[in-house]
Amino acid sequence: MATTVQTANPSGRPSHRAEARRPVRYQAPFALRCGALLIDYILLALILTFSIMVARLMGGGARLAGGTAERIGIFITLVMGVLDLGVLVGLTGKTVGKWTTGLRLERIHGGVPGIGRALLRHFIGYPLSLFPFGLGFLIVTVSASGRALHDFIAGTVVVREYAGTVVSPVRRSPAQGAQG
Repeated sequence: MATTVQTANPSGRPSHRAEARRPVRYQAPFALRCGALLIDYILLALILTFSIMVARLMGGGARLAGGTAERIGIFITLVMGVLDLGVLVGLTGKTVGKWTTGLRLERIHGGVPGIGRALLRHFIGYPLSLFPFGLGFLIVTVSASGRALHDFIAGTVVVREYAGTVVSPVRRSPAQGAQG
């Protein structure tokens, strides 16, 4: 992905210099990642809370209608959880929480993670990260790559949404420098 850029010399003759443009990914701060996860879980809890309120208004567990409304609410919450944490993030790289905080989930070498990788990260990696007293989440604070245990398991990384590009000159060997 190298481009040729024409620059002017003091002598007036144009010279050609190759520059490589590389995308830069900025690591997502731990607190921002926690905020995105909190937003996702608050949305799921709101759905569940609303369904429980409807079930209680219909008579709770004493009547068939109240119990059915509660089961439907639990089912809708589970479906929304899979859609938000698995399908949406697998196709776009963002959950609702990541979208609102300006974060994105990517594979290690770039690109959207895919549904399978997202499901692995959220539904197998998260419980494993939580299991040893939440230490899997705290790996982010000491990891040079800014990845938690569930990111290592799924081969993903959480980055800021708006990353720029860096223009770096192509290095020449000493023999090429003497010729040019």
